[in-house]
Amino acid sequence: MDFRPSRTDTTRPPAPSPVKIIIAGGFGAGKTTFVGAVSEIPPLTTEAALTSASLGIDDTSQVNTKTTTTVAMDFGRITLLDSVILYLFGTPGQDRFWFMWDELVLGAIGAIVLVDTRRLADSFPAVDYFEERDIPFLVAVNRFTGAKEYQLEDVRNALDVDIRRPIVFCDARRRESVRQTLIALVRHSLDTVATEARQRGLSEAIPHVD
Repeated sequence: MDFRPSRTDTTRPPAPSPVKIIIAGGFGAGKTTFVGAVSEIPPLTTEAALTSASLGIDDTSQVNTKTTTTVAMDFGRITLLDSVILYLFGTPGQDRFWFMWDELVLGAIGAIVLVDTRRLADSFPAVDYFEERDIPFLVAVNRFTGAKEYQLEDVRNALDVDIRRPIVFCDARRRESVRQTLIALVRHSLDTVATEARQRGLSEAIPHVD
């Protein structure tokens, strides 16, 4: 019996490329919702109930309906164009869990910083973290019901984010909005890689994502 692969085996499309993306932001910015809205598998969450131990530490003044918090990470997956699989890792938002970030970002091509304009100051640590480590990221202004809307350039100025850094609106509850935000990050990350390659005189083939 001949166990050699048939000719049709050579026509199989290549396996999808795995890509790691970080979803970051302040406490209650919508990271768990973001991952859950788009994941094609049941998302893994590490939510724990808020307890009296968090009093005076976790600011719930603008998210008074929030009763849980991420204590390790959120995880989900989405396939783009059958050629790229995005693995999404949501970070814990509170200061006391930031020691986990260095492990979570290993191997990531970029990050999305979710922003709640009602508590803009909570976004500064995440922005600073990725800027200091030179990790490509974009800012996604999450649209909360009843929250005042600001122009994107006003948010850019308030966060003191470089003009070359993408800023977009996003509704973390809506799958297509989340998907478009992820595509924008992948494009930004690829553009960053291409720019760095040109600066180093390299001629690497850079994939295209629509």
